[in-house]
Amino acid sequence: MTNTEVRAAQTAAGRELVGRLAFGSMAAHTLRAAVRLEVLSLIGEVPRTAADVAVAAGAAHQPMTRLLRALSALGLLTEDVPDTFSVTPAGALLDPDHPDSLASFVRMFTDPAIVRAWEHLESSVRTGEIAFDSVFGTDFFSHLARHPELSADFNAAMSQATSETAAVLPRAFDFSRFASVTDVGGGNGTLLAAVLEAHPRLSGVVFDTADGLAEAAKTLARHGLESRCSLVAGDFFQSVPQGSDAYLVKSILHDWTDAQAVTILGHCRKVLPPGGVVLIVEPVLPEVVGEEDEGTYLSDLNMMVNVGGRERTRADFEEVCRQAGLRVTSVTPLADAAPYFLIEAVAS
Repeated sequence: MTNTEVRAAQTAAGRELVGRLAFGSMAAHTLRAAVRLEVLSLIGEVPRTAADVAVAAGAAHQPMTRLLRALSALGLLTEDVPDTFSVTPAGALLDPDHPDSLASFVRMFTDPAIVRAWEHLESSVRTGEIAFDSVFGTDFFSHLARHPELSADFNAAMSQATSETAAVLPRAFDFSRFASVTDVGGGNGTLLAAVLEAHPRLSGVVFDTADGLAEAAKTLARHGLESRCSLVAGDFFQSVPQGSDAYLVKSILHDWTDAQAVTILGHCRKVLPPGGVVLIVEPVLPEVVGEEDEGTYLSDLNMMVNVGGRERTRADFEEVCRQAGLRVTSVTPLADAAPYFLIEAVAS
C-alpha cells in the first residue's frame, strides 16, 4: 500500500472507532430499555415476532420492532426472518432469571444516579472534585441509603458482578490453613458463600452495613451455611470484627481515596492475628495502558466522578498497604475472572 492508502485506511478505522465510542451512551440506554421492558425474558428460548413481544410488554409494535432490531445489531438478538427475533447467548444474560444474569448490573450502571455525574466528567478532571456530590447534594452511598429501590439494585448488581470471581477465588487461594475468614464489605455474601462451600471446615463472617447485608441471610440459607457463617453490621471506617485468620476485601478499596483505603486496611491490620492474611481482590492497573484494559480505565473514571475513589497499580496497593502496617507478598491475576487480581498482604 502507498502512504496515501495507509493514511486513508487509518483514517477510516479511526472514524469507525470514534463513531462507535460516541454512540456508546446510546447503546447503554438501549440495554436499559431492553431490561426494563423485559424483552429478553419475553422472547425466551423460542423465536417471537415483534408484534407478540410488543403486546406482552405493553408497547407499540413499530417502536418495539426498532428496539429489537437495534438489539440485534448489538449482538443481543438475531432477526431470523423479517420481524421475528431470537435471543443470543449474550442477550440471555439480560434475562433476570438467567443463572448468570447481568440484568441488575445493567439497571444499576445505566441508572441516572450513575449516568448524570458522568455529564460532569470534564469538571471532575479540572477540579478533582466528585461530580456526584455536586449533582445530587450528597455522596453516592448516602444517596443509596435514601433510595431503597436503587440500593436493592446496587446490591444485586454487586452480587452479579461478583459471581465470576466467586467461581474462581476458592480454588485460587488455599483457605484450608485458616479457621475463619471475614469478608469486609461482603454485601449479600455471594463471595464468602462460594469460599465456605469449597472449604467445609472453614467458618466465616460477612461484615457490611445493615443495608449492605439486606439479602445476605437469604444467600446463606440458599447455600445451607447459616450455622457456619454469621452476619455482622458495622462501619469499616470505625472497625472490623476480630476473630478471623483471613480478611477478604473485594471491590471495596477502589471506592475510596488513598487515606480512606489506609483506614480500612488499618482496621484489618489491627485485628490480624499472627500468621493471618489480608486478601484484596481488585483490578490492578498495568504500568502501560493496553486496549484490553478499556473497562478498568473507564471504571477508574467512574470512581472519580461518582465516589471519589480510584483504580490502582501494584505500586499504589503496596503503598496503601505499607501505610496501614501491611506488606504485599504477592499479586496474582485471577484466571477466568479478569480484570481481577488477588493481592495478598501480611503484617509488616
